Amino acid sequence: MDDGVTPAEQVVATVRARPPRLGPVRLVCVDGPAGSGKSTAAAAIAAVAGPTSTVLHLDDLYEGWSGLEGSLWPRLAAQVLEPLRRGRPGRYQRYDWPTGAFAEWVDVPVPDVLVLEGCGSARRAADAVAVLRVWVEAPADLRLERGLARDGADAREHWLTWMDEESAHFARERTRERADLRLGAYGALVPAEH
Repeated sequence: MDDGVTPAEQVVATVRARPPRLGPVRLVCVDGPAGSGKSTAAAAIAAVAGPTSTVLHLDDLYEGWSGLEGSLWPRLAAQVLEPLRRGRPGRYQRYDWPTGAFAEWVDVPVPDVLVLEGCGSARRAADAVAVLRVWVEAPADLRLERGLARDGADAREHWLTWMDEESAHFARERTRERADLRLGAYGALVPAEH
């Protein structure tokens, strides 16, 4: 932005201007394809929002490489979103990728702002409780490069399968079109399409 306001500052200003829709919590969904920069965007938003914010990474909730659909949203809703809606802490079981199993339970305190980050976070099921849906995008080749740098070359087939599954998910949910705000691969605002 040319007025010196960062995208994260714009997100937080917008979020703070809206009333909570998840009980006392303002839910921000940061969605987009794997490797697009969602974690970086979520961290920047939480840094601006301050100590009363929490980031919840869906990577900790997916049931492995096939976890985008299935039990993900029902578990998230029951274990985290519903308790927060009632003003009570949530709790979820973290998925441990190296062992391929759910591990320890993680407490989620009642934050002022909950930044839900990950592929599938802004699905239609979140519309009733989210105050803002942020879409983060990047070219497929850059996303794959980032993913393999993080997960190793042996994860290539998993990444390619995931990219196909997320593409189908985003098309079905119309996630990009429904987003309130769009960010590019390096965190810059993407102008709205007319």
